[in-house]
Amino acid sequence: MKYAVVTGGTSGMGLGVAKMLIKKGYYVFATYVGPDFEEDLENYEAHKTDQTKREEIYRFINYVKSQTNHLDCLVCNAGVSVRRGFTDMKDSEWDAMMEVAVNSHYIMVREFYPIIPKGSRILFTGSQMGLHPHATVLAYGVTKAAVHALVKNLVKEFEGTGTTVNAVVPGFVDTPWQTAKPEEIKQNIYRKTAIHRFAQVEEIVDAFRFCIENPFVNGSLLEVNGGYCYK
Repeated sequence: MKYAVVTGGTSGMGLGVAKMLIKKGYYVFATYVGPDFEEDLENYEAHKTDQTKREEIYRFINYVKSQTNHLDCLVCNAGVSVRRGFTDMKDSEWDAMMEVAVNSHYIMVREFYPIIPKGSRILFTGSQMGLHPHATVLAYGVTKAAVHALVKNLVKEFEGTGTTVNAVVPGFVDTPWQTAKPEEIKQNIYRKTAIHRFAQVEEIVDAFRFCIENPFVNGSLLEVNGGYCYK
């Protein structure tokens, strides 16, 4: 059996990717924070893991290593955004965003490296906000830009192994993260997007599937944004 890790794997895009991997025959270990995950899925384990805390990251890594000697797919999806203006952002909030999106995932790739077989897949969830300046949360855009750079640099570390490293770079996706946005803000985003709506989770999951199934896609930032900023 193939094994996969999906961070932030109990809701939205992360859960969609986890279910896709299960259908492809993977056993999935997922991290999450927040309410307990109650959906019963075969070949799936959800582990509450606060990725702002190094000890919890290492605890999760060590658990996975205790269950398998090979990790065939690593999906670094977890992220956090604190909606606060540039001059109001606290050091602790900046650190938390960087820790989840960048540092914890760097640690996972490094620590899982010895058990990642040739021909495996490493995927990150990037963001259009890492390509275009974020209107309200500078720190979030910077974390995603760092994720994009990490993807490009990790390609060199896996050179010659057949293992690929890519990022799917969504625009705005219809996930619980977006539910709380005021309708006025949603409509403003629709107007900036040529298709005039948010992406559906399944449309983003298809991009992850493409990166998994195509062995020549490597070092790519695959934008799936509905024509954001093309209006």
